[in-house]
Amino acid sequence: MKWRSLEESRPGQQAATLRQELDERKALAEQYVPEDVQEVNRQTVEGLRAAGLAERILPAGTQAPSFELPDHDGHTVSSAELLSRGRLVICFFRGRWCPFCVAQLEAMNAALPQIEKAGATLVAISPQTVKQSFFMRDQHRLRFPLLSDCGNQVARRFGLVYSVSAEQQQVYSRTFVNLPLLNGECSWELPIPATYILERNGAVLFASADPDYTRRPEPEEVVRLLDHS
Repeated sequence: MKWRSLEESRPGQQAATLRQELDERKALAEQYVPEDVQEVNRQTVEGLRAAGLAERILPAGTQAPSFELPDHDGHTVSSAELLSRGRLVICFFRGRWCPFCVAQLEAMNAALPQIEKAGATLVAISPQTVKQSFFMRDQHRLRFPLLSDCGNQVARRFGLVYSVSAEQQQVYSRTFVNLPLLNGECSWELPIPATYILERNGAVLFASADPDYTRRPEPEEVVRLLDHS
């Protein structure tokens, strides 16, 4: 299945919201992905919800941990330097293999001028290698840094990390999602998708995370918070 970009999905028409694009991709997955695979994915989401992972993430009003990570070109990027410019928007995502992550980052890319106009910087963090981030940024023409969090060390400090079950490891392996290769280490861990806004002093202004990888906050919501806070 070839996933279309946001620009390809509705040529000549008004751009879809991120919610609409995610719903479309979810419907396609339900149509083409085998039912047994869908059931494993559903059980994974339900298990993470039951475990209360989303309730244990770093919440609004707390202090975010500082970090230094390599970007898509291998250059070290520090949160301190980013925050010295203004507020910071962080999207934690699973990897370039996830069509829902791609949709979110393309939507955030479209909103980047508004984010920067509001005096903020945007970065995205995943456990994938620098090489994978380079490929993703080039393929999807993203105009913000993709940071590689090897071993999910930063995501872990934000409370986002879970271990991929044996059943889902089998699903990923059957669909050529080789996480040890893509992430450069063999832990089989991923972050649940999350979006954060940090104040210049590192305080968390906004935190949104959901074990359901098909659900992400709208870029317009992020921009609105930046404009009115």
